[in-house]
Amino acid sequence: MIYSVCVRKNRELPGFVYVYTIKGGKGMSEVLKVEELFGSKVFTRATMKERLPKNVFKEVIKVMEEGGELTLETADVVAKAMKAWAVENGATHYTHWFQPLTGITAEKHDSFVTHPDEDGKMLMEFSGKELIKGEPDASSFPSGGLRATFEARGYTTWDITSPAFIKETATGPTLCIPTAFCSYKGEALDKKTPLLRSMEALSRQAVRIVHLFGNTEAKKVTPSVGAEQEYFLVDQKKALQREDIIFAGRTLFGAPAPKGQEMDDHYFGVIRERIGAFMHDVNIELWKLGVTSKTQHNEAAPAQHELAPIYESANVAVDHNQLVMETLKRVAGKHGLRCMLHEKPFAGINGSGKHNNWSITTDNGVNLLEPGQTPNENIQFLLVLACIMKAVDTHADLLRQSASNVGNDHRLGGYEAPPAIISIFLGEQLEDVVEQLVETGKADNLKEGGVLRTGVSTLPDFVKDATDRNRTSPFAFTGNKFEFRMVGSEDSIGSPNTTLNAIVAEAFCEAADRLEKAENFELAVHDLIKEYMTKHQRIIFNGNGYAKEWEEEAARRGLPNIPSMVEAVDALTTEKSIRLFEKFGIFTEAELRSRAEILYETYAKTINIEALTMVDMANKQIIPSVISFAGKLADTAASIQAMGADASVTAELLKTVTEKLTETKKAAEHLLKVEKTASDMERGKEQAFYYHDNVVTAMNALRKPADELEKIVDKKYWPFPTYADLLFEV
Repeated sequence: MIYSVCVRKNRELPGFVYVYTIKGGKGMSEVLKVEELFGSKVFTRATMKERLPKNVFKEVIKVMEEGGELTLETADVVAKAMKAWAVENGATHYTHWFQPLTGITAEKHDSFVTHPDEDGKMLMEFSGKELIKGEPDASSFPSGGLRATFEARGYTTWDITSPAFIKETATGPTLCIPTAFCSYKGEALDKKTPLLRSMEALSRQAVRIVHLFGNTEAKKVTPSVGAEQEYFLVDQKKALQREDIIFAGRTLFGAPAPKGQEMDDHYFGVIRERIGAFMHDVNIELWKLGVTSKTQHNEAAPAQHELAPIYESANVAVDHNQLVMETLKRVAGKHGLRCMLHEKPFAGINGSGKHNNWSITTDNGVNLLEPGQTPNENIQFLLVLACIMKAVDTHADLLRQSASNVGNDHRLGGYEAPPAIISIFLGEQLEDVVEQLVETGKADNLKEGGVLRTGVSTLPDFVKDATDRNRTSPFAFTGNKFEFRMVGSEDSIGSPNTTLNAIVAEAFCEAADRLEKAENFELAVHDLIKEYMTKHQRIIFNGNGYAKEWEEEAARRGLPNIPSMVEAVDALTTEKSIRLFEKFGIFTEAELRSRAEILYETYAKTINIEALTMVDMANKQIIPSVISFAGKLADTAASIQAMGADASVTAELLKTVTEKLTETKKAAEHLLKVEKTASDMERGKEQAFYYHDNVVTAMNALRKPADELEKIVDKKYWPFPTYADLLFEV
């Protein structure tokens, strides 16, 4: 186990990082050059350029940037070069790495080994056909009825826009080829395929917009994403003593520790040695994979931390975020830690989210969300902003659904995260511009940020940003991007970005349809901006999203408030949503309905596991332990009474314990009963709602007396580590 790591820049070797590691009591040093380390396990463009013939390299880049298909001959050349590179890096196997509707990644490893030659010498081969197409079993992945159990064939197909990489695990180095996953009939069975479809749809419609403003050189517009990742770290040995962490990924029982996050001392606090060693190794592993791990720090809750990357194209960002989550878990195990990605692993303190920073940029370098120094005069920006307002307001329910999962039900609206109501934060400057345009049709005035004066002579004065930030907003404009703050920490960012791309593509399409026909473009675009901003101004809210008053105000505005995952699922299959996704070829109606079915099943299965885990812990651990404690109290009371002393304190404690023990036993029996009713129901919407309305209620009823017992039972009798043990002893 690594106990500590000291990292410092080496002044003698510019660009190098000197790492001194204390391992097993012995000093060991190494010098790392980050520039050479970064992307060393990625089949990058630079690697392709070096290893591929010029004509092949040009063909690959053209397909990456403009679309199309590689010829089989070209694919063979690429495969041969990729295999040679992988073997040089120690790989013996390759896999089509894909993202099924489980929310995690999947891989089936095949070796490069083929039949021996006539002399018995083993050959290592990899063909273009093997690179482009794989055939995993599709029957055992969630399909929501798209595939019957006996219909097993499915296909993985190489996503040429996302680079191949080598993943180093206990199985050895493995060449991972990012792929899409579809059924035999072509239905998308993954997160990647719809995302790629949505990116193409957004690009086509955004290009129409920029061409209207004279940027005719732009051929492509790409959504870029930076996904901040929050997570908890606890001691692995302690975590393995709790069934709820093992089976549910979160604590289902647990009384608050005497100290939580009320002192705000963990947030941005000094990183402890053990955690620092973990973060160091995570960075090394991610940099090898080309993941731009940029920021690391302690988050608000004890044992909570955050990692943030630099922006990259949406599909690569989705791949990289999956790698981030995998790497966090894998490296944690090497340090004797357990990484918990659940949205709410501990009650009473902050849960974890994943802030999805989204922007759109042309292939000639224009960020469509860059307002410039005078956003009130930037007509293209104002049109883009108006279209996004329209998109978010029109499809608020769909955007809310895209960020919903079982764990996020514990977090959204919990006075720690954005509420379950979708709104847009623009800040004072842009909100004022919108108000001027709505009221008068023009925005002549612009609020300035002013100068920050600290009052300290040695500190510089500087110009402030034109607006503050709002951490309670689910969809906040933060300078030149939108931050979608609702996404859950354990969830894939594939679905949120697919939805974002789709709804904005629709708004761009409708705007372009009108403006391309306009006789007077300048007049038409001003009228359209005012129309969209007037109609959709209700979606803008710059205040406190945690406040109860906002719920009331949102209701008056007619904004949807969807508090739970099961209530959000229907947004996928409304006529409005089906029309949107089918229009741009992102989902068919069948694919949407299949996803709704999968979400209902996922909710039911997750709550089923949590409920059975609670019953098991209550019956086999909590109740027997409390009985032992009660027996000790009874013996003590009898001994005190036999001595003629006052045993009232012991007797009163015994009475309290036995009352709560009885309540716990009855609650466990009731939970088992309602869970049995739920599990016997036919799978689907009705079952999911029964789990939500009845089983979750019964789970809360069981947790209450059990947590109260934890507060009074002697610690040596309590059967598993407490919150204090998990959160403060890392």
